[in-house]
Amino acid sequence: MRTDEEFEEPEPAPPGPRTRDRPPLVRELLLVAGLFLVYKLGRQLAAGHTAEAYRNSREVWDLERALHLPGEGAVQSSLLHGDTLVQLANTYYAAVHFPATAAFLVWLYLRRPGHYIWARRALAAVTAAALVLHLTYPLAPPRLLPVTGLVDTARLYGPSVYGPPDADQLSNQFAAMPSLHFGWALMVALGLIAVTRSVWRWLWLLHPLVTLLVIVGTANHFWLDAIAAAALLGLALAAVRRPRHVPAPTAVPRPRRPARRRTLVGAGR
Repeated sequence: MRTDEEFEEPEPAPPGPRTRDRPPLVRELLLVAGLFLVYKLGRQLAAGHTAEAYRNSREVWDLERALHLPGEGAVQSSLLHGDTLVQLANTYYAAVHFPATAAFLVWLYLRRPGHYIWARRALAAVTAAALVLHLTYPLAPPRLLPVTGLVDTARLYGPSVYGPPDADQLSNQFAAMPSLHFGWALMVALGLIAVTRSVWRWLWLLHPLVTLLVIVGTANHFWLDAIAAAALLGLALAAVRRPRHVPAPTAVPRPRRPARRRTLVGAGR
């Protein structure tokens, strides 16, 4: 008598929560575009408060000196040692902010959809809070405040994304507090650290660090602008619940079939 057991190949498990959590693409594109337009329109509403923006800027400058924060001039002096370095800093300020954040959201949507909504909500929350602060506390950047002794590196060395404050219709230059350049960069780094497991993932903190040095060295922001952005991001992350870790789908074997007996010819005779 011979007994044979037959097994079937394991079949993949049904799509896991990460796939089901991916929201519709068209809806997300419309939502992100709508948030961006609201933000741009909100910045325009904050324009025109020139006297108040300069007064607030002087108060922030004096507060930093009272708090014994390092002078922004030390960072700018390091950039001004060579034209190439300062031009790289200006390019980083102008070209990395939006593309890096957009790439972060696209990557999450495609590769970590279970965490995409969490990150998008956190970014939307910190941006909305920043817009409220821009409207209620207009602030001129240090490059426009003569008492700082800082220069407008973008205007002198290029490239520049701003025109003269009184003629610039595309952006609000009196929205320095808080710095969304730093807030978004910090969210990108923290988000990538949270959703990846590589031993090198902490290097993502270089993005907000470089961004901080760039926004201060180019005289587009005070130190306190970055501190305010970090505080708002902390509140946003505390309010937006992060999804639990979702393991990757694994193959699930089917139950074994009962063994089938085969009777040999002539057996039992």
